[in-house]
Amino acid sequence: MSNETPKGDRIAKVLARAGIASRRASEAMIEAGRVTVNGKQILSPALNVTDADEIVVDGKPLAAPEPTRLWRYYKPIGLVTSESDEKGRDTVFEALKDTLPRVVSVGRLDINSEGLLLLTNDGAIKRQLELPSTGWLRRYRVRVNGTPEDSTLEPLRRGVVSEGEKFQPMEVTLDRQQGANAWLTVGIREGKNREIRRAMGEVGLKVNRLIRVSYGPFRLNELKPGEVEEVKGRVLREQLGLREDNEKPMLKKKTPQKRRRL
Repeated sequence: MSNETPKGDRIAKVLARAGIASRRASEAMIEAGRVTVNGKQILSPALNVTDADEIVVDGKPLAAPEPTRLWRYYKPIGLVTSESDEKGRDTVFEALKDTLPRVVSVGRLDINSEGLLLLTNDGAIKRQLELPSTGWLRRYRVRVNGTPEDSTLEPLRRGVVSEGEKFQPMEVTLDRQQGANAWLTVGIREGKNREIRRAMGEVGLKVNRLIRVSYGPFRLNELKPGEVEEVKGRVLREQLGLREDNEKPMLKKKTPQKRRRL
């Protein structure tokens, strides 16, 4: 038996790099029989391919990988960030279908949340940006009903448990009281499902507005709801460690405070 490592990359990784879908979603597409390699249908993602292989997805030949691109988008309230919604609700991708090429979102924002959503044509970069190990802080402006004191927020800084799920310590500051509501600034590094809303509930606070203002070094800045703006290639290469040939090294953990504001 040969112990040689197969040449090329796993098929799901190649599909993700081409912007077809995330690696996990690409694996599901393969298992559903939607991919052929050199004219043969494949049903398992346990396959390495090279540039010499002909890959077809849903009857369309896979195009050569495009340079990695990233967009900053102000997701308004009322849109979901999944590609399709079983309840028939409007999605981010439907709203942007005439504006951008095929893209995937970096992380999610629930339907009632707004603010910065990063979009990319590169599924491999999406996966890297979502990993907690990159150490990138997601920062939010959060409005809660009530009059919390700093001591109210202290459990969040230590890490709370919600429905048996442990949340990492959050960075939380009390900014100002505005009538019956208070504004907080919250920083998290994982982004679990409805994490901030659930964590606030554990300390007796109800979130009534949530705006993501930054994701790592990328900031919402002056974008208005529904607006989208591409990150310049030079900035993207600097922040993600991409080379001119578009090779993608794994992101290394960095100190967020030293990152350049965009």
